[in-house]
Amino acid sequence: MTFVDIPIDLGKFEKKSNELVIINDALADRRLAEELMAEDRSMDALERVVSALRTLREFPDFENKEFKTLLAALLFDLSEIYYHLKDYKQSEKELDILFKVLDSLMKEDAEKFGPYHILAMELSTRILRSRKKAMDLLVKQQINVSNLYEKVNSGVVAATDKLVESLRNAAQLLASSGDYRAALKFYAEAIKFSKKRTGRVTRKEIQMTIEMAEIMIRVRHMRPRARRLLNAILPHAIALETIELEEDILALVEIIDADIEQEPKWKAFIHKLTNAAKSRLKRKSDEEKNENEDSEEKSDASDNSDSTNSSDNSDK
Repeated sequence: MTFVDIPIDLGKFEKKSNELVIINDALADRRLAEELMAEDRSMDALERVVSALRTLREFPDFENKEFKTLLAALLFDLSEIYYHLKDYKQSEKELDILFKVLDSLMKEDAEKFGPYHILAMELSTRILRSRKKAMDLLVKQQINVSNLYEKVNSGVVAATDKLVESLRNAAQLLASSGDYRAALKFYAEAIKFSKKRTGRVTRKEIQMTIEMAEIMIRVRHMRPRARRLLNAILPHAIALETIELEEDILALVEIIDADIEQEPKWKAFIHKLTNAAKSRLKRKSDEEKNENEDSEEKSDASDNSDSTNSSDNSDK
């Protein structure tokens, strides 16, 4: 996955200014996120992008063009990472905010930002196709789960591992479709059967618990529970010396602690963007309506004129 490159004019900021420091810090996090994605470390990359957004929220002027340009780039990153994680609902959510930011930027420079709007549309199409494919696979996976349940209940020991994997796949597909609560139930079942099969906490159980916490994070009121769950499995990850899983756990904890969407300044900014976009759409709609009315009036006037001319010629 390659991050979208949107040029930012750093020359517009004074040297050693607070604004330039904030922009450079956010850019540094973004570069690191791109490197992590190249190493297929999605959760660590996600944490870096969130960190960049936390830094960016301290920027004093939300109307600044370069600020909005970097924000658009980071929203692209978020949407692409969530897409890579097959969290299509969250990817769409970030994309929705991105469109609002791009709408604002295109008003200032349509030539520069028009191509990025097209890229966002292409990502939107990819998400829709992937969601449809996920739903088709989910139907098959649920049938498979049902069949494996019967085998496990009949005492076929070898079927347990297959059931665990099938439950996990179904959970991932449910999460990608946005049915988080159902996904959590499937993960809970998968972890229960896996622990029963092994009799201890293995790397597999830790990985599934992390995946379960990732879903909890998407439901706001479940975030404290997700944090407790991550803190509980961290010692197991350390005991097994699984550095990669330790990093994933810490990255998720960092994302929970950041909780950007709850920041008053951030919420005010997104609210402002939303209202601005609505105002522009309403204005455009009113202009089109007025143009149509003018066109109809001219057409009526023309018809009346033709009718009058026809009547005059008839009288003659």
